[in-house]
Amino acid sequence: MAKTLRTVKQKLTALVLTPVAVTLGILPGLWWVLDRQLVAQVQDHVSEAESAFRMEMADDVGDVAIAARLLALDPETWNALRSGDAAQARGLADRFRQFFPTFDILFVDLRGQVVAQIGCQKPRADLAQHRSFKEIQAGKEFAGILRHGCEDKSTGSPPAYTMAVPIPGLGAVFVCLPLDKAFLTNVARKLGIEMALTAPKSTRSLVATDGMPGVAAEQASRQVQQIDVDGREWAILRFDVADLRGRRGEYLLVLAHEVTDMRHMVRNNMLLAFTVTALVGLLALLVGSRVASLMTQALGRVSSALKRMEQQEYVTVSPVRTGDELEDLAEGFNQMVEGLKERDKIRDTFGKYMTAVVADHLLASDVELGGKTMLVTVLFSDIRDFTTLSERMPAQEVVAMLNDYFTAMVAIIMEEGGVVDKYIGDAIMAVFGAPVSHPEDAVRALRAAVRMRLALGPLNERLQSKGFPALRTGIGLHTGSVVAGNIGSDQRMEYTVIGDTVNLASRLESQTKALGVSLLVSEETLKAAQDTVVARFVQELQVKGRTEPVRAYEVLGTKDGAMRDTADFTALVAGALSEPPAAG
Repeated sequence: MAKTLRTVKQKLTALVLTPVAVTLGILPGLWWVLDRQLVAQVQDHVSEAESAFRMEMADDVGDVAIAARLLALDPETWNALRSGDAAQARGLADRFRQFFPTFDILFVDLRGQVVAQIGCQKPRADLAQHRSFKEIQAGKEFAGILRHGCEDKSTGSPPAYTMAVPIPGLGAVFVCLPLDKAFLTNVARKLGIEMALTAPKSTRSLVATDGMPGVAAEQASRQVQQIDVDGREWAILRFDVADLRGRRGEYLLVLAHEVTDMRHMVRNNMLLAFTVTALVGLLALLVGSRVASLMTQALGRVSSALKRMEQQEYVTVSPVRTGDELEDLAEGFNQMVEGLKERDKIRDTFGKYMTAVVADHLLASDVELGGKTMLVTVLFSDIRDFTTLSERMPAQEVVAMLNDYFTAMVAIIMEEGGVVDKYIGDAIMAVFGAPVSHPEDAVRALRAAVRMRLALGPLNERLQSKGFPALRTGIGLHTGSVVAGNIGSDQRMEYTVIGDTVNLASRLESQTKALGVSLLVSEETLKAAQDTVVARFVQELQVKGRTEPVRAYEVLGTKDGAMRDTADFTALVAGALSEPPAAG
């Protein structure tokens, strides 16, 4: 027992620690998974930023084209170029700058001379020799990246996306979108990243946002990768945009997204989770050990009481005062013990008023009105001339005599597996085959009847020694179908059998006196007994309610000679009677 309880305690403690240990074991793996998810999210963010920049650039390029073509179609632009009126041209450009404040706008005559400009501080001197102007002179629009835009290269200005639209016979309108720091900063703020623009076929940054790490442009590739710069971690990507193709090649854009704080947050959260889990595990170990001790103590008391209960010792246990289910367990066990005591008391009392088989059957099933058809053998036993005897005796003596008689007879019936259905005054009604049927119910009933006849002799000797008269009985048996079940009302019912079989068994018993025999059975009972008894035919009885007469037989004893009821038994077995014994 002690070893078993120690095992229970160990298992309970292990049950508490196992989740904690599993959690601690999972945390490193979870850390790695979260880090991989973080990397994937950063890569997705950088890739999304690339797509967003392409869309932003496409929108800006569209705005440049719209502005250039609208200006080229405006009659005021034609008049300003025709007259060389710089003020009129600047006024017209100012109106457009209200909608596109980052654009540079130039009005150029056919000689390549700048009539007026807005936003361009120092127009490039070689504009007339530039490829873009030659296309204008040929009547074609120009769109693309200029290394310094419309500015002179001495100003160190960044590249610009330029759109030039010719005005036939007058000149052209140039609209430039400088790809300067202001432009990149504005876009980077929208995308939540840092940006840099590199020169064609070079990793040198032409322009970059303030937070851009210096080596990002050199180390970036066309795949998202992570780099460490002065203890800070970045995810970087380099890509090209179709609208950034220049004369000497493609300008590349570099995106950089810092992940240092995100990684620190993941690491700090995981360290916090590990610490909290470890502390919780320690606390769980202490509490679990205490709970396990209480549980094993409570279980030990209940287990010991169960062992004693197996020996039919109904003992209660003192609860472990924990205020929870452990205390309820002991109290529930004590209530169960009291219930078992009460049950056994009821069963014992119940068994004194009906056969134990019936009592067990009723206790094990739902008590409802109704029954079922069963094949049984019914036995009726009655004391002859009992009314005359009882009139001559005091009531107390009659009861005492009946109790002696019933005690002897009922013991035989129960030993043979019969059920005493009821006492009818001095009569006994017994059933073999209900509520539980057996293959040899008829044999048992016949054996019980013979034994009852044999037991009457010794019983009369005891009764006479007490001053009581000798008793004579008659017994009748019949085998057939009955309805066995609960009969009566919802408030008062009893388990019994009813049917013609009961009536016929009673009729056979009542005919024993008239025919001068002590034991009459029907032909159906003899057939069911399977040649186990010796009997002789007595008479055919006409029974009320039956069209066919009933053949009645007197049972003399068992064929093996173990029980015989008359002095003629040996002669009957030898076949000395005029009619052969009926054995089924």
